[in-house]
Amino acid sequence: MDTDNHTDDEIRKILSLKKITVVGMSQNPGKDAHMVPKYLVKNDYDVTPVNPNTDEILGKKCYNLVSEVPGEIDIVNVFRPSEDVLPVVQEAIKKNPKVIWLQQGIHNPEAENLARQAGIDVVFNRCMFAEHRRLSRS
Repeated sequence: MDTDNHTDDEIRKILSLKKITVVGMSQNPGKDAHMVPKYLVKNDYDVTPVNPNTDEILGKKCYNLVSEVPGEIDIVNVFRPSEDVLPVVQEAIKKNPKVIWLQQGIHNPEAENLARQAGIDVVFNRCMFAEHRRLSRS
């Protein structure tokens, strides 16, 4: 699977944004959808979970939809299967985030094009945790 064509400097700039909404954030500590947001919280990111199956994760209130998250959103970080991304992006566009970040293994060209048409930058098939660690060392 391809990845986007962002340079390291562009990814660094994206990672400088601090208000992140995580779609598909998990309560299960063994899942990447829990470990990655937990890492982000520990690295001074303001993480808001979107998961309709629970009320709270990591002590933070969960929302059912991205559009329900109060205030501005810098990055919508998506932990959903590629085939489920389009409705997530359609919903996220309502909040006009700066970036939609599709985690490693996630790629949906239709959804990505829709986001770009709305003026939203798209990162795909990259792990936010791995990119943060890699670029903070260099």
